[in-house]
Amino acid sequence: MITEKDIIELTSKPVVRLYTRQNDKTLNQLEHDGRIINQRIYVELHLGDVAPLFLESYDWLTERVAKIVPKPDDVHAPIWCSVCKENCLRPIPGTVAYVIDVPREKICFFDDGKWDYVLNRIYLPKDPEDEEAYRRHIHELGIASSFQIMQGKHAGQFPEEEQRIRDSWERIFQIDTWSPWHVCGNIWEITKDQVVDILYPDDTYYPAVD
Repeated sequence: MITEKDIIELTSKPVVRLYTRQNDKTLNQLEHDGRIINQRIYVELHLGDVAPLFLESYDWLTERVAKIVPKPDDVHAPIWCSVCKENCLRPIPGTVAYVIDVPREKICFFDDGKWDYVLNRIYLPKDPEDEEAYRRHIHELGIASSFQIMQGKHAGQFPEEEQRIRDSWERIFQIDTWSPWHVCGNIWEITKDQVVDILYPDDTYYPAVD
């Protein structure tokens, strides 16, 4: 079983092995362009009916990651990657999984568990004490739940609180638990020279992963 120590060691190397499942149409992009990049339309298609609700959060993430790792001009959204085989989605029909080796300076690591706060557009506390203090604070303002501030009945009524929520999202880049279920990596592109293996749905074994 992979440990937190293993994850810290793996992600500290000059070149980090990552794993990501993508639509199999990316195979053509990789062959034709020599690289795979994400476009905003891909995110919209992936999110489906909930896209309008979550795209603002994805736009925030794109802007924020670009401050950590420079973004190519033609890229509209990062590619999400797992840092170990245990947390990589296995390929299903219509998809493939890429095993890639990426220079560490081209990866933005973040806490995937904390990402849910950004998606739900709520305050991300730094610890249990901060969470309790924030709960008391919004109750004093007459707000029953932080879910109501940015997209509920109080949307637009408390601009200072909305900014406080956005500022709290910076904590997704503060990884408290280096487990395979928490740590993910964002990259801007997959280049052909980074690809170690490509896994297909009908593969019965995964030599580069196992």
